[in-house]
Amino acid sequence: MSKRKSGRNVHGILLLDKRLGVSSNKALQEVRRLFDANKAGHTGSLDPLATGLLPLCFGEATKVSALMLDDDKRYEVLIQLGVMTDTGDAEGRILETRPVPELSLDDIKACLKKFTGEIDQVPPMYSALKHHGKKLYELARAGETVERKARRIAIYDLQLLSFSKDQLALDVRCSKGTYIRSLAEDIGHELGCGGTVKQLRRLEAGQFVIENARTLEQLSEMDEQELQQCLIDVDKPLESLPAVQLSESEAIRIKQGQALQIKEALPGMVRMYHARVFLGLGEMLLDGKLAPKKLFNLNDEPA
Repeated sequence: MSKRKSGRNVHGILLLDKRLGVSSNKALQEVRRLFDANKAGHTGSLDPLATGLLPLCFGEATKVSALMLDDDKRYEVLIQLGVMTDTGDAEGRILETRPVPELSLDDIKACLKKFTGEIDQVPPMYSALKHHGKKLYELARAGETVERKARRIAIYDLQLLSFSKDQLALDVRCSKGTYIRSLAEDIGHELGCGGTVKQLRRLEAGQFVIENARTLEQLSEMDEQELQQCLIDVDKPLESLPAVQLSESEAIRIKQGQALQIKEALPGMVRMYHARVFLGLGEMLLDGKLAPKKLFNLNDEPA
């Protein structure tokens, strides 16, 4: 998350259709300038080679960005077979090329079936994961390679969209923590020729879909009111949680960090509201008390 001292208090989530060739952080800064927002962050990076859905969080919405990192994702990926690069995508340095065997539709479907469900995946060196305090991509750029432990991920659905002699187009629905570059490499190795990501586009992140996203060009043509209308309420990603309505006196106590005795609410995390204003997240305890966990200040009241 990045901050600056100047700018307006803007609260909400914007769905950006990130263009090819820019980092997620650069895309964030471009949109933040359009809104003149003083606080913003994104919910998980897309590589410069990748395009598509990038939810951006402004103001108090940054408090839910960490929760959104856990969302399932959906991608369309084009895999170049017979090529292996140091980054796992077409922007990297080519390490090796191999001939691509004659592959039938049955060969490809059998391969994809092996990667559907829960699988172990080794994260790529070019990732933001850390090793002894340093990000893996920093080590990779310095020419170092370290052993990475495999992590359990889930590929919920892996559909073949098209294939030619040396390319596969796939629709991938997956869990958090999935690296599509590693998936492409693993599929390529299983087919006996290696592979790398040639194109990648994110279509879904949690409940959000690419059809509702805007490009930077579209946003640049909007006035302030139109930009504001693009923002999604900060509590939208939390709507699966039950809601608790509080009176004015209860809301005051919650804002002061006090627990309340609440009737007819089950234990667990809840959304808290007063007069339709989202106050934040609370936890219903076994003794019937509601304890504030994460408060939101959407009215920009003094803390």
